[in-house]
Amino acid sequence: MKRFLAWWTEERRAYLLLVLPGVLVYWAVMAFPTIFSLGLSMTNYNGGVIFGNPNIQFVGLRHYLRMFNDRYFWISLKNNGLIMAVSVFGQIPLGFLFAYVIHRKLIKFGDFFQTIIYLPCVISTIVVGRLWQSFFSPYGPFTKFMQRFQPGWENELAYDPQKAILPVLFVILWMYTGQYMIIFLANLQKIDPSLIEAARIDGASEWQVLTRIMLPALSGVIVTACILAISGSLKSFDLVYAMTAGNPARRTSVLALYMYDTAFKHSPNYPLANSISVFMVLLSFILIVLVRITEARFGGREE
Repeated sequence: MKRFLAWWTEERRAYLLLVLPGVLVYWAVMAFPTIFSLGLSMTNYNGGVIFGNPNIQFVGLRHYLRMFNDRYFWISLKNNGLIMAVSVFGQIPLGFLFAYVIHRKLIKFGDFFQTIIYLPCVISTIVVGRLWQSFFSPYGPFTKFMQRFQPGWENELAYDPQKAILPVLFVILWMYTGQYMIIFLANLQKIDPSLIEAARIDGASEWQVLTRIMLPALSGVIVTACILAISGSLKSFDLVYAMTAGNPARRTSVLALYMYDTAFKHSPNYPLANSISVFMVLLSFILIVLVRITEARFGGREE
């Protein structure tokens, strides 16, 4: 008892009181739903009362096997992979490029371009999706523009299963690049200008300043940006739903939309939908760990 009283100091009491609300919220909105979803994915639950229902039985990994045997799951996973590739290898490099050019004052009217590039991030995703859907429609401005260069050109983007995802990828690249530009621009301003000035005095070129000073200093920021891009690409839903709703023939579906259709459309299958959500969580965790390992092995260190 004396040992407990010695441990239970005023500082520890204050610490626990401050941390406890956050821990409770985390368990309520994150940890418990994840564990509950994992448990539900291994049952035969098909609606109605959950707790105390004698008809609910444990079925193991049956729904996961069904998920892996569904061709639409692999189509959705492939589309998420494409979105992830555009996010990591498109949005982040472009965002850094724009931030670097504006920070180094390599162009005039930097504030204007910063506002224009970031503007899509503050517009409602549904509004953006509907606008671009009209733009790429068979009778929209994109078709008219292409027909000026190639008379008689037919816009089949909305009907071709192999090309329907391309407008979605373009809009994702256009919409979220500004977010990473702001992140990099804020962190570029934290780098000591005297380091850059000293390097320039010593004869370093702009490329050497970029690769020897700025990129190593932003190592941690790049990892954070990659984690944001990966998590954002895996939960892509609203933009895809607004532009294509997964059509044609569900060829533009993503995992979140595939889960939504499974849970709430046609014949709802709640355990299968939960299996998809658990897979998304595990995939996100694995990818983030891989990013961390890659950064620890090959990345620099943020000063």
